[in-house]
Amino acid sequence: MTSQTGPDPDAIAAALAMRPLGRTGLQVTPVCIGGGPLGGMPKLFGYETPFERGVETALAAFDGPFNFLDTSNEYSDGESERRIGEALRRRGGLPEGFVLQTKVDRDVRTGEYTGAQVRRSIEQSLERLGVDRVPVLHLHDPEHISFEEGVAAGGPLEELVKIRDEGLARFIGVAGGPVGLMSRYLQTGAFDALITHNRWTLVDRSADALLDEAVSLGVGVINGAPFGGGILARGTAATQDYGYRPAGEEVLARIRRMEEICAGAGVPLAAAALQFSTRDERVAATIVGVSRPERIEETARLAAWPIPEGIWPELEGLAAPRETWLN
Repeated sequence: MTSQTGPDPDAIAAALAMRPLGRTGLQVTPVCIGGGPLGGMPKLFGYETPFERGVETALAAFDGPFNFLDTSNEYSDGESERRIGEALRRRGGLPEGFVLQTKVDRDVRTGEYTGAQVRRSIEQSLERLGVDRVPVLHLHDPEHISFEEGVAAGGPLEELVKIRDEGLARFIGVAGGPVGLMSRYLQTGAFDALITHNRWTLVDRSADALLDEAVSLGVGVINGAPFGGGILARGTAATQDYGYRPAGEEVLARIRRMEEICAGAGVPLAAAALQFSTRDERVAATIVGVSRPERIEETARLAAWPIPEGIWPELEGLAAPRETWLN
């Protein structure tokens, strides 16, 4: 079978073989369905997601080839969790072995990110999702406060550990952007999982050392935004933003060259961008946001799309200059 025709069912099954999530004992598919777009995030993605389509997409995720779904208290003011909760209600609960993770967030209206806010956040999430507990719960975007505030007595991290100890979450993680800050949180020894986003892609390699550190600590690595917000899926003709901000001309030139290489090999750019992450043995799962039921099957095909081994050195050599990375 040539790369132009895409993967067959056996190739898809092989590409989606379970992986361990660090030391947790959880087994997850190498692709995690991202629930951000399920609630509609027009400021980031440029489109709305109608309620019923969001629910149907969540149902497709639960009944599809993946066993991992990511959401957050903050996404669309809780609408992502509400729609996932409605999907769970309709299907009668989570499939056996399915891993649902969410995140505690600051109060986006007031900016409060305290231990009390973390407690409110998980209580809201459990109510929306209609579950008593979640397998994995992340401290989300702690860059909105100082590290010292995050780890202070009575603060967000202490409350998150209490939530785990109470059994409302089996495992806890930290999810955020700045790699230096994420490293400081990992060094506390409190976390079982890490989500890094937009910083381990064909373009941006900021998180390389962070991934090594997480693995050395037994922390499960989850890589978010392998498409850099869309440009590594839709191409430079569709958008000129990377990581939700304008990309410079040097970055765009490199992505255009990636597009040419992929087109010449009959490979979707999105397949190469996704597999750059999934082929990395340090990465347990890669988050791909979806907003339509048909995207579930499409994502599985991208994860398994046959890519000639010879193009990887070219693609990997086109990483943007370090000074353009998000860090």
